[in-house]
Amino acid sequence: MNKKFRLKKGDNVVVLSGESKGLRGRILEMDYKNDTAIVEGVNLMSKHTRPNAKDPKGGIIKKEAAIRICKLMYVGSNNVPTRIGRRVNENGKIIRFSKKTGEEIK
Repeated sequence: MNKKFRLKKGDNVVVLSGESKGLRGRILEMDYKNDTAIVEGVNLMSKHTRPNAKDPKGGIIKKEAAIRICKLMYVGSNNVPTRIGRRVNENGKIIRFSKKTGEEIK
């Protein structure tokens, strides 16, 4: 994998463009192969389901669809969107940090 992804599963993000612009959510799943992520409550689509054993009535279900990673920005602990940088700490490990505040991102 040549690409260096700065966002990870569990990060809080805001959508920068598109139909869901301005919405915030947590990353539920990352697809590194297609550069997409599934974000909680963002980019909802309607899925029509047939009746089955789980859902005897069937119907329409709202479900999150994948969104491109380039449209997402990390939201830091102070609730402000920020870019993410990478640097090597004193132990030789690569850590992520907020470019706005300089604090380390866990």
